[in-house]
Amino acid sequence: MIIAIDGHSSCGKSTIAKALAKRLGYTYVDTGAMYRAVTLFCQQNKFIQNGIVNEDALKQHIGEINISFALNKDTQQQDTYLNGVNVEKQIRSMEVAHDVSMVSKIGFVRKAMVEKQQKYGESADVVMDGRDIGTVVFPNADYKFFVTASPEVRAQRRYDELMSKEGHANYDEILENLKQRDFIDTTRAESPLRQADDAILVDTSEMTREGQLEWILSKIQQ
Repeated sequence: MIIAIDGHSSCGKSTIAKALAKRLGYTYVDTGAMYRAVTLFCQQNKFIQNGIVNEDALKQHIGEINISFALNKDTQQQDTYLNGVNVEKQIRSMEVAHDVSMVSKIGFVRKAMVEKQQKYGESADVVMDGRDIGTVVFPNADYKFFVTASPEVRAQRRYDELMSKEGHANYDEILENLKQRDFIDTTRAESPLRQADDAILVDTSEMTREGQLEWILSKIQQ
């Protein structure tokens, strides 16, 4: 069984996907974390300078990027590992958020990540969230959902999250970043963000986390 959840940045799709996978006993795959990890790798190796990705350098080293996931026993949440190092906190920073869209739109990066994502779905029941799961990674997924919310609601949620984790955040900066990422994600040539024709739309602007989960479960169990 494959459940694909696509949607805009900070719309709650990862939260929904995690909760759904836990409820169903499925494997959860955070594809956004994979692209964030690649972005962090680029930053660590100075492949991004003055807002431009050195694609030749990245392509030369893309085979060195190993991304894995493991359960954090303290938080009971899934952490992301880059070449064996826990980078969960680093990949959620605004620095990574600022660059992730320009890295994730690169064709050979998407190809490499899609191949990894498809392998996850070959051996287990999965809930996978991202930008192109229902359109590119698993176009024949058993269930497809497209999650969205207003930019202002998404920015507030991201602001609250950063404040709780780091103690500081800038709402206007977050809102502008989300709008820029929306534009890049929906207009890029390689696997643009769009709602699959057979995906169910979920607008979470006025929904609680519990309400989102129960609503999606009702669609799956029909």
